[in-house]
Amino acid sequence: MTTPTLDIRRPSAAVAEVFLNRPDVRNAFNDAVIAELTAAFAGFAADPDLRCVVLGGHGKAFCAGADLSWMRSMGGYGWDENHADAKRLADMLWTIDRCPVPVIARLQGDAYAGGVGLAAVCDIRVAVAGAGFCLSEAKLGLLPATIGPYVVRSLGESASRRYFVTAERFDAATALRLGFLHEVVDDVAALDAAVAGLVAALVANGPQAVKACKRLVQDLAGAPITDALRDDTARRIADIRSSPEGREGVQAFLGRREPGWRGPA
Repeated sequence: MTTPTLDIRRPSAAVAEVFLNRPDVRNAFNDAVIAELTAAFAGFAADPDLRCVVLGGHGKAFCAGADLSWMRSMGGYGWDENHADAKRLADMLWTIDRCPVPVIARLQGDAYAGGVGLAAVCDIRVAVAGAGFCLSEAKLGLLPATIGPYVVRSLGESASRRYFVTAERFDAATALRLGFLHEVVDDVAALDAAVAGLVAALVANGPQAVKACKRLVQDLAGAPITDALRDDTARRIADIRSSPEGREGVQAFLGRREPGWRGPA
């Protein structure tokens, strides 16, 4: 019996957990992993009860990038096959990035190459202090193209200019200082506690408000502050203030009671 490449759990209707399940190859991805991650997150996008996703990996590494056997199989590809293959990876990253609910990266170990990209498409990234990061593509005569837009956004242009071309490994403390990580903890026990705290915070908030907040950041990032943008933001707050959830949240706050959506994760 074939071991599934993903271990998907639903501790509650509000929370999904996805673990890369190829510890023997440091959770390196291949075409099967790419297809399964794409399908899983497409399903999450259509789930009205879901409020957050935790993305992690089993074993010592979070994700070591592309699987070596898969890379060997691509050795004879022509341009069209390489383009189609890269497009599937690009589509997977986009699907995770555009998941309507927040995605938390639980980084219990190293993230290399495409693994850095996989972490970069998550909204919140928490890592153990021993985790390392490396955009190693240039060592192989390649470049981090499909992951590039997300890594530059999360790591920043200045740091990306360095680490894309040097392919140096950098540690979790450096990743935190550069803004790629949101939090660094001592060990896996502390990692699980930190992730559980984030999940609890997300589930305590208005479900539609959280989705709207995520989309707002995506739409505002890098956008010029024009008349049209100011009007759009005013429309968004008017929409949510007049929505059932917005009305319930304000009434619960004024009435000093719990809002109707709040419940256990």
